[in-house]
Amino acid sequence: MRRRAVGAAAATAAALCLACVPAAQTAAVTPTAATAASPSRPAPPPRAQVWLTTADGAQELRQQAPVDFGRGPSDLTTITVDPNQSYQSVDGFGGALTDSSAAVLSRLPRTTRDSALRQLFDPARGIGVSFLRQPIGSSDFTAAAAHYTYDDMPAGQTDFALRHFSIAHDQRQILPLLRQAKRLNPRLTVMATPWSPPAWMKDGDSLVGGHLKDDPKVYDAYARYLVKFVQAYAAAGVPVDYLTVQNEPQNRKPSAYPGTDLPVQAQVKVIEALGPLLHRASPRTKILAYDHNWTTHPDDIKTAEQMGEDPQTDYPYEVLDSPAARWIAGTAYHCYSGDPSAQSALHDAHPDKGIWFTECSGSHGATDTPAQIFRGTLTWHARTITVGTTRNWAKSVADWNLALDADGGPHNGGCDTCTALLTVQPDGTVTPSAEFFTIGHLSKFVRPGAVRIGSTNYGTTGWNGQLTDVAFRNPDGSTALVVHNENDDPRSFAVAVGDRTFAYSLPGGALATFTWPRSADLTSRSHAVPLNGASATSQPAGQGAPDLAIDADGSTRWSSGAAQTPGQYVQIDLKKRTAFSRVAVDSGDNLGDYARGWQISTSDDGVTWRTAAAGTGTGQLTVADLPRTTTARYVRVTSTGTAANWWSLADLRLYR
Repeated sequence: MRRRAVGAAAATAAALCLACVPAAQTAAVTPTAATAASPSRPAPPPRAQVWLTTADGAQELRQQAPVDFGRGPSDLTTITVDPNQSYQSVDGFGGALTDSSAAVLSRLPRTTRDSALRQLFDPARGIGVSFLRQPIGSSDFTAAAAHYTYDDMPAGQTDFALRHFSIAHDQRQILPLLRQAKRLNPRLTVMATPWSPPAWMKDGDSLVGGHLKDDPKVYDAYARYLVKFVQAYAAAGVPVDYLTVQNEPQNRKPSAYPGTDLPVQAQVKVIEALGPLLHRASPRTKILAYDHNWTTHPDDIKTAEQMGEDPQTDYPYEVLDSPAARWIAGTAYHCYSGDPSAQSALHDAHPDKGIWFTECSGSHGATDTPAQIFRGTLTWHARTITVGTTRNWAKSVADWNLALDADGGPHNGGCDTCTALLTVQPDGTVTPSAEFFTIGHLSKFVRPGAVRIGSTNYGTTGWNGQLTDVAFRNPDGSTALVVHNENDDPRSFAVAVGDRTFAYSLPGGALATFTWPRSADLTSRSHAVPLNGASATSQPAGQGAPDLAIDADGSTRWSSGAAQTPGQYVQIDLKKRTAFSRVAVDSGDNLGDYARGWQISTSDDGVTWRTAAAGTGTGQLTVADLPRTTTARYVRVTSTGTAANWWSLADLRLYR
């Protein structure tokens, strides 16, 4: 684990979404004698429940008054939720019950400890943590004076038969707490990660740094060691669902805590030895590769160069391109260098492999006040982790420690500025931190097995002061929409699903979750036309880019960079004749940058154009229904009005 890099690059994460389309017709119901005799009452409007956390801590995952969906569009910035667009499924959200977390919780009186665990894991009375990443042996967050593995031997001795293997250390505090967590949330997913193999397997005979010995006997022994751990945990009542073979394999010189320099070639050899053994011993346990940062940390590149090693900046790609890929379910990522767009890039290269986000710790400066720590952690994690990772294909979101003391410990080497989901104060009280809420806005409302669905998104992980969001459909059909206001000022916006819309004002820096049940009349019969693969041109070319950019998922970002004048246009080449009957021109959260007048034209050859619709813009989202279904290869949206505002596009969407 390493403190996150400051000023990580922005990830442009946006979705192709449905815009204000007609709701499905409700089937007629024949009234009974009882109902026929009484006056009919109009059905209540669909309603969304709201939970809010504010950056000043005045509201902490506090339920607010519900909001009703009305009919028709809004002129506000509109987050359009599309249940017909689906992406990755979800395993869960949470953190790690490290040795330090277990020690801190175990020191509490029984009633206080039980209350803290309910606060974490109970889906009804707590936030329903549903994913845990468990260290295999010691990490930097170890309460003991000495680091450990499950098969430690005196210097110079080996144990290839693993006769001394034992998880007795974990039986004292960690496993009882894990079993209690699973009782509180039976849907809990467990992922396990080693910080180091036993020292006798390494070239330096030390848990801190060094390499795994390049010896087939060692690869085999390490693979059997990991399998024995999985079997021992299952026997102790904690089955392991996912397994990685090394935490942060490019962290070549960890700061006085266990770590291993494990190059791609070594990881591939370990996985090839482990895969068949694990498949026979525990078929439910899947292997994840890498388990490190979005990009290779600059410090790791520098260290590699000093050691004469290849920095291997394409590490996850190289592993998935290797023969070991047949044993790998996907890739695990951390937050301490780069940004979440790296997850989408890897997904695009290997769409058959999943993405899991497995570590990020809140941290603080030496002079930061509690209020600064809360606000800074809430806002950075909200846009980068809560929304950023999930919009970039993450099937899990795991922060680091579940609980630490008020000094950010105990720890043995490593991070001395890390925070946890819960803090145990000197007087024994337990207080939630910002990470508790950024995880809780997901884990309490998005159940294991949920699927991310389409939603328009305007913010970025690099802070652009706009609204950023992510939406999920739960296994029971309910919907959860998480929205973060990156701006310091309040922002008013609308949420549209089908032809239903509600408006809401979110305080600056705040994080909110909106939920509505499956029974709500919020269905749609229209489907978005995928734009991935399309190309675009514009006039003028747009600020900062030669042309309109179409993201991998079909979303767009463009601005005229000048005052609106008639004749400015954006044109899309769909690459083939495509049928559509609705066009949504979405100016996003660039307030006032909507086209005051607009015309939509279509063409089969890019030369001869026909007008399909025209009108006057009144707000951020313009939805144009065409008189009939149109088939064309080219679509052009032209400005026909004049205004001092620029004309911006956050999304241009077609539907049929």
